[in-house]
Amino acid sequence: MELILDTANIEDIKDLYTHLCIDGVTTNPTIASKEGKEFEKLIKEIDEVVGEDTPIHAQVVSTKFEDMMEEALYISSLRKNMYVKVPVTKDGLRVIKELKKQNIKITATAIFTAHQGFLAAKAGADYVAPYVNRLDNISGDGVGVVTDLVNILNTYNMNTKVLAASFKNAQQVLDLMKVGVHSVTAPADICKSMMNHPLTNWSVDEFIVDWSNAFGEGSTTNRK
Repeated sequence: MELILDTANIEDIKDLYTHLCIDGVTTNPTIASKEGKEFEKLIKEIDEVVGEDTPIHAQVVSTKFEDMMEEALYISSLRKNMYVKVPVTKDGLRVIKELKKQNIKITATAIFTAHQGFLAAKAGADYVAPYVNRLDNISGDGVGVVTDLVNILNTYNMNTKVLAASFKNAQQVLDLMKVGVHSVTAPADICKSMMNHPLTNWSVDEFIVDWSNAFGEGSTTNRK
């Protein structure tokens, strides 16, 4: 399973990219706007941290076909390994079809049903990004929709990966890992909660106390 960071904060990206095996970075207009930087500069800064071979996903904000196409071509030109995020509106599905003809990498986004995900995959999207927690917030079943979509794409051997997005907690990520989701994009706080547990820190502290009581302070390298 691919683990992708859903953030544009450079310090968070540096921290997590240093400690974890990260497979890419996703942004959206809301995430990018929070950084208060010019868009092209922001993408360049992320690129400098993760390297040109690591995928970055960035989204169009236009809503009409012609404008979306122009914006998509611009985004795809910013770096070597760039995925254009396209919402699965009616015009968005048309954009995905056209971009596929030009061999541009595509992530279909703002997906709330398995039907939408299937149609985007059929149109040529490399990734389809269903929103888990946003569905849960309207009494939907985010994990269930993602599970259905994973099963559909696997059943028909479609060359598209499900990139689950919109998480409120690490348990949602775990639930999708158990059903074989292809990839998840999680914000920095979720990634950190996946990495940390208070009992791990407690255990380490106990080990140090026991070692110090027996051998005094210092690491094992000082006890040869």
